[in-house]
Amino acid sequence: MKITRVESIPFSIPYRKPLHFASGEVHAAEHVLVRVHTDDGVVGVAEAPPRPYTYGETQRGIVAVIDDVFADQLQGLTLLEREQIGDRLARTIGNPTAKSAIDMAVWDALGKTLDLPVTDLLGGYTDRMRVSHMLGFDDPATMVAEAERMREQYGITTFKVKVGRRPASLDVAVVRALREHFGETVDLYIDGNRGWTAAESARAMAQMADLGLLFAEELCPADDVLGRRWLVGQTNIPFIADESVPTPADVTREILAGSATAINIKTARTGFTQSRRVHHLAEGLGVEMVMGNQIDGQIGTACALAFGTAFRATSQNAGEMSNFLDMSDDLLVEPLQIRDGILQRSSRPGIGIDLDPDKLEHYRTDN
Repeated sequence: MKITRVESIPFSIPYRKPLHFASGEVHAAEHVLVRVHTDDGVVGVAEAPPRPYTYGETQRGIVAVIDDVFADQLQGLTLLEREQIGDRLARTIGNPTAKSAIDMAVWDALGKTLDLPVTDLLGGYTDRMRVSHMLGFDDPATMVAEAERMREQYGITTFKVKVGRRPASLDVAVVRALREHFGETVDLYIDGNRGWTAAESARAMAQMADLGLLFAEELCPADDVLGRRWLVGQTNIPFIADESVPTPADVTREILAGSATAINIKTARTGFTQSRRVHHLAEGLGVEMVMGNQIDGQIGTACALAFGTAFRATSQNAGEMSNFLDMSDDLLVEPLQIRDGILQRSSRPGIGIDLDPDKLEHYRTDN
């Protein structure tokens, strides 16, 4: 079970349409495939989706740090020495998605070696999760039509609405249009990606007080310490911390400071090992959790699904696991299928996915 090689492969797959939100926009999934090879011939895989405007990583930067720093540090360690692996990765500051992809590829390789699904190694709570779909910036009619298509085609009935535009009335109108169109047959929550100030957030929340929102997420920056606490203190629904909690220490700070009352776990930035720590910490603090998405492809979505189904707390709310539907293609032999608003995890060893070598060859950008 010794690690013999860590491989990084950049690839690019266009989105069907650009995705817009308060912190930026993306036109293609310019991600990095990470493969961990062992002396037993096992290969673990995961996906690193760079988000330069959120974590400061780029595709070239992820490839460089893996090839130039991490690969040599991990060679010779076994798949069971995950604390050693984490310790060596932690010597380098930042690079959360690069580290997380390596961690998940290690877990995938371990599951394949032991002939067990990663979900069972982590906790094995369930085999399925309800799916929520992210609605990016657009006009009310277009966003309502997109939600209707998702409900009719995939059975999805939970929608995360991107907000944070100025004026806030643009987003309030969208959320109200969604509620008026669907009534109480769907669940809605909002995500500001830090786009509003605390005062703008408070005014918008007051205007949406009658719309029955499930959550509000990162409406204003956590760096506005007093403003954020003031906002959360008057918000009567769970306020989710996302970009502001990339580590367990950040979770502790935000929750104990009163700057959040719920946590978004994204395996793309905390892998399986750190995500498990975040889960246990949030569970101990008694705060709600949702499984988030870093606009992952199907590889990353399979990873998030493997973790989300491992625990009761992470499987109670619908997980953000439909972003791959916005991609024009993907790298899996057997694509993930959302049916009746549900994603069912694989029962095969590891994460339970196989890559299509022809598609990888077509979309990789390093050849």
